[in-house]
Amino acid sequence: MGLVIAVDGPAASGKGTLARRIARELGLRYLDTGALYRAVARDVLQKGLALEDEAAAVAAAQNLDLNSLGDPALRDQRVGAAASKVAQMPSVRAALLQLQRRYARDPKGAVLDGRDIGTVVCPDAPVKLFVTAAPEIRAKRRLAELRARNIPARYEDILAEIKSRDQRDENRASSPLKPAEDAYLLNTTNLDIEETYQAAMTYIMSITGPSGCTS
Repeated sequence: MGLVIAVDGPAASGKGTLARRIARELGLRYLDTGALYRAVARDVLQKGLALEDEAAAVAAAQNLDLNSLGDPALRDQRVGAAASKVAQMPSVRAALLQLQRRYARDPKGAVLDGRDIGTVVCPDAPVKLFVTAAPEIRAKRRLAELRARNIPARYEDILAEIKSRDQRDENRASSPLKPAEDAYLLNTTNLDIEETYQAAMTYIMSITGPSGCTS
């Protein structure tokens, strides 16, 4: 199996941007596992079913089309909030767990980002990063992202939603959000994108060496 890099962290911490760049730099496959839960939520909502309908959410997870992960609708705030709710369901997480592990077993290696990659999905990954930042900073970054896409949003609303999602993710019974014991903690509150990337790559190279492979 190739090099597996697990990148975890709360909403709007910058982990997705970082994980994509690392994957590009090292020539690895990339999977945004949060998009899996967003896709499940989207499919449940599109069918007009209740988010509390666990059977419907499990069915959506079992029939998920990975080719649909690029759907712009997945970035909708309503879908994001809904994803945090379906992600609390142990049966949904179980339905998606094997899919994520199969992806990680790619012989060429893979970078996966999410909430429980280093703790549950790939606990044996040789490289684990936990990316975080103050809620206020994350809200400002998400606001800038939405405005760049001409999506109306209010800072206060985004901050409230981020804090709410943090609480749900950290306190759910199944696979709560927390850093793995051997994860490298990367607080990006006072770092820009380039500084975050350089810090992450310095750590990765300390584990893998210049070849990008673990011994």
